[in-house]
Amino acid sequence: MDKKKKEPQQEEETMEAVEPSETEKLKAEAEDYKRKWYLVTAEYENYRKRTALQSAQRYAEGRADVVKGLFPIADNLERALLSCAEEGTKKGIEMVLAAFGNLLKEEKIEEIDPLGEPFDAEKCEAIMAVDPEEGETAGTVKQVYRKGYEQNGKVLRYAQVVVIK
Repeated sequence: MDKKKKEPQQEEETMEAVEPSETEKLKAEAEDYKRKWYLVTAEYENYRKRTALQSAQRYAEGRADVVKGLFPIADNLERALLSCAEEGTKKGIEMVLAAFGNLLKEEKIEEIDPLGEPFDAEKCEAIMAVDPEEGETAGTVKQVYRKGYEQNGKVLRYAQVVVIK
């Protein structure tokens, strides 16, 4: 009879080992929810950072677009400076161009000045090709017709140049 009593106890012990207790089930469920919460939190944090970066980029691009609209005005002021004979007017135009230069520095916009350098299609637009004169190298920028500008390596306006054939 002792054997019969031990057998039901062993069956209960093995059943308990196979089936997790209610506490273990709740702990496992809590761990699952905790893991999911961490994932959602990480996804939200990534989303927040991504949207903040996109917003900053859009703002910077908007500022650059406004400055792009000023490039033709600066071109006209430079032409006016070259043709101006009156000293007072010339000084006033120089002051306006200096203020424009300061604005470009604040926005971290640099002029593209390819004069005398090999033609670079990534920063320049060739509008004409001329025959080489004595001592000139083919493929070199001979004259800058319109200045180009770049900001952080991104070309805002390509320089229009005359290239030696």
